[in-house]
Parts: sequence; C-alpha cells; structure tokens
Amino acid sequence: MKALVIGGNGFIGTHLVSALKAEGVRVRVFDRYPSKIAEPDPTVEYIVGDLGNHGALNEIVNGMDWVFHLAYTTLPKTSNDDPVYDVRSNLIDTIQLLQECNNFGVKKFVFVSSGGTVYGVPQTVPIKEDHPTDPICSYGITKLAIEKYLQLFYHLHNLDYVVLRLSNPYGPGQNPNARQGAIGVFLGRIAQGEAIEIWGDGKVVRDYVYIDDAVNAFVKAAQYKAAQHDPRIFNIGSGEGHSINEIIDSVRDAIDSPVKSKYLPSRDLDVPKNVLDISLAQQKLDWYPTVDLSDGISRSWQWIKSLDLTKHETATA
Repeated sequence: MKALVIGGNGFIGTHLVSALKAEGVRVRVFDRYPSKIAEPDPTVEYIVGDLGNHGALNEIVNGMDWVFHLAYTTLPKTSNDDPVYDVRSNLIDTIQLLQECNNFGVKKFVFVSSGGTVYGVPQTVPIKEDHPTDPICSYGITKLAIEKYLQLFYHLHNLDYVVLRLSNPYGPGQNPNARQGAIGVFLGRIAQGEAIEIWGDGKVVRDYVYIDDAVNAFVKAAQYKAAQHDPRIFNIGSGEGHSINEIIDSVRDAIDSPVKSKYLPSRDLDVPKNVLDISLAQQKLDWYPTVDLSDGISRSWQWIKSLDLTKHETATA
C-alpha cells in the first residue's frame, strides 16, 4: 500500500507518517517546507512543492493508493481577511487535486475538515455530524465546500473518500510559537517565562484530542470499507469539552513551572462552546480516544522542555 500525505511535514502530518509506516505503508510526503520537528526519514519519499502548482500534481499523485490532504493556507481567524485567497488557494487547488486523484485511480481520499468551524454556532452540544453547517468564517466555508466536492467526485467518478471533522489536536511536535493550537502555544509561552494570552473571559469551551489518537483516526479512515450509502463524514475529538480556564488549571496541575496569564478582548470568530459527538466514529471506524487531557498535557510539557525554543519560529500549527 502506498500513501501520499499532503502537508506531511507539519504537526499532524509528521505523526501520521509515523503511524502509516507502523502499518507497513510506503509513504510519499508533499509539503512546501521541510519538517521543523523531525529529521527526514530515509524510508520516506519527500517532494517539496506547492499545491498551487497544478502541473506537479500528476507527479505526486501517480502510483498512490491513499491520499491524505492535511495542507491549508489559511487559519480560522485570518481567513475572513481575504476570502478570495482562501477560495483560490484551498478550494480551487483541492478540486484540481481531486481531478488528478480520479485520473490516477486513487482508492481512498482522506480530508481533514474542521469540527470547530464548519458547524458555526452550535444549536445543540455535543455536536453530531448531521448538525446544521453555518460557518462564521471563510475557513469553515471552504472546508465545507471541499466536503461537498468530495461527495460530488464520489457520485460522478466513484472516488472513495472519508472526511474527518477534527477538533483541536495537541501533543508533542506542535509548534509552541504557532498562531493556533492553544495547549501547545500555552506551554511554549510558559517555557519562555511569558504570560498566556486569553481571548475573552476564558469560558470558551473546546474539544481537545491528543495527536496519537487523532492520527489513529486517519489510519482507520483509510482502512474503512464503506458501502455506497454508509457515512463518510466523522467527528474526531475527545468527546469532552474544556474551557480555556480549565485548560490553564490542568496545565498548572501537570507542569513544574509558574503559570502567568492575561486576558484580552474576545473575538467575533470564537463560538461559545464546541464539543463533538464522536459516537459515529466509534461505531463505524472502531476508533476511540485513549489519552486523557492531564496525561496529554504532561507528555506535551516534557517535549516542550526538551526544545531550544529559539529555533521554533512562528508558523501555523
């Protein structure tokens, strides 16, 4: 089995590559940048490039059985600044990628969507996959549009796919100087003696899933044997909600350094509460999260302490 991981040098991608290799899968990585958290693996094929270079897509897709699409050029909080760029660089480039996957007979396409943005402001919590989708940022809209194009390509060309609406992954390897990823950023600031910055009153509730659990869901999604009318969209999270204030309390309990915090004005893009119902993934993918929050934070802190943080420049998580 051969797999292409687009965005394979990032936080999620690096862990996914390791998980695929453990399953005996031959891996090709396509990314704009080399990994900042791991040395190149001599058994992995690396191709550096941009998904916007449509002429290169046939080279990266050719011969692949599975394609994992993890790359994205925007973040929820920046996507509304230039929605045209969001559409051009994410939606259009992904449609081009889907065409190449169809041309080269890819067997399974796994897309990381956003459990935190595609639903918008939740009407009910925990959120099931059939909850209304009313995103309040361009990032969520383009993620949702890609989901719809995956359904279209399956209908027209029988290109099999799975969408994983991922909550907030965290763990070792997450860039501590990133612009998203609360737990990793908090720990990075603490390690550098800086205050944690909290948008609003800290009562915003989110669902956090440990990285090893998250990538296990990706592997199971690729292995998933779905019949024609079986579900192909799954929430992936812990199934539990924690406020930012609770996260900070858990960090204080788990680490051996003082924790300082400061509160900033709230942001329009932050919905008050987002917790995912993960029962469908448990039922269909036989997937279950295994690492609880306190253990995950402790593991993340041990990794953070091993770093020279001056080498981790600001980037997306």
